Parts: sequence; C-alpha cells; structure tokens
Amino acid sequence: MSSFKYKLYLVTNQQACRQRDFFDVVEAAVKGGVDLVQIREKELDEKQFLYKTLKLKALLDKYNVPLIVNDSLTIAMQSHAAGIHVGNSDLSPAAVKTKWPDAGILGYSLEHLDQLKTNNAAISDYIALSPVFSSTTKTDTLIEWGLEGVRLVRSLTDKPLVAIGNIHAGNASALVTAGANCLAVISAICSSDDPEKAAALIRNEIEKAIPNS
Repeated sequence: MSSFKYKLYLVTNQQACRQRDFFDVVEAAVKGGVDLVQIREKELDEKQFLYKTLKLKALLDKYNVPLIVNDSLTIAMQSHAAGIHVGNSDLSPAAVKTKWPDAGILGYSLEHLDQLKTNNAAISDYIALSPVFSSTTKTDTLIEWGLEGVRLVRSLTDKPLVAIGNIHAGNASALVTAGANCLAVISAICSSDDPEKAAALIRNEIEKAIPNS
C-alpha cells in the first residue's frame, strides 16, 4: 500500500463540467486538493482522445499530478500517462502488464466480491469499488457497495481501496473511516459552481478522517 499515497482522485466528465472549459475545471480541482486525475472519454475517437489526453497531461505535469487513462491502453502508452484504469469489460490487468510492463499505476474496478480473489485484483496497484453509492454518471454497474461493502472489502485485502460513486463532502469522512484510502469524485467537483472550493472541502474531510492525521 505504501506506493499509493493519493487521497482525492478526480475522474473527468465533459458533460458534468456544464459547458465550462474542461481544462479550467480540472486545474481548479487540482488547486483545491485533487492529487490524481483519470481521463474518461467514451464519445471521442482515438485521435481526439489522444489530443485531449496530451493536453491534459501537459497541464497536470505543471502540478506534478499523475494522469490515469480509463480503458484505452493505446492512449495511455502514447501519451506516456502515469497509468491506466480497467474494468471487467476492458483489457484485463494481466494483459496490461504483458503489453505495458512499465505501467506505473494499474487500477482495477471490483464489481463483485469474488473478483477480489482473482489474479486481476492481485496484480493491480489499487482496487476501485464502483459504485459505493448509485450515481447518474456511471450506470453500467452491477451493485452498490455502500459503507458496509467498503468495510467488508477492507477486511479482506491490504490493497489500496478507491471508492467511487456519488461521493461528496457529506459522505467523504464516513468512507475513509470505513476503510477507503482514496475517494474518486466526478460530479461533486466537476459540476460544482466552484470546483476548487468543492475539491478543498472534500479533501479537508478526507484529511480529518485519516487516523493520526
């Protein structure tokens, strides 16, 4: 767990930015305390996706914030991103390791408890519980983990746990107390009137809930 020190993880969503400049929103979030960013693009073709990823990486490099690419190994490798996040309908973590042995951070979404026992989970750098609470920005999921699910998975693994799904300042502390190491946020930051302030509020709740912080 020592190599994964991140606490507030922004998962980008163009629609959630409410027609504001995507890069301005991300930069504000980073200034507010986001220390890891994932670019998630389902609507762009590969050329557009790569262009946007490269532009975002250049922005994040100024703040020493790593960039994770969702799903696309090609884009992750071409952009020299810090890593990749995959689910169970994507390229497997084992395949990622084979094709991109230099991947710095490899994230894996856990959709049901049995997957925790698989090699995919074992070789990943962090496990994402998706969603912890139902969310309108991610509807292709099987279960809602809830706080009890976070506690259960925490009791079964030493892997860093990233919670995602309808997370905001009001539930951040409870999730960290339940065992989440890092909180991944979309709408509560991207759709906020003040993304920097929203990120800062969530980051503050995380820090207060961390034991001995």
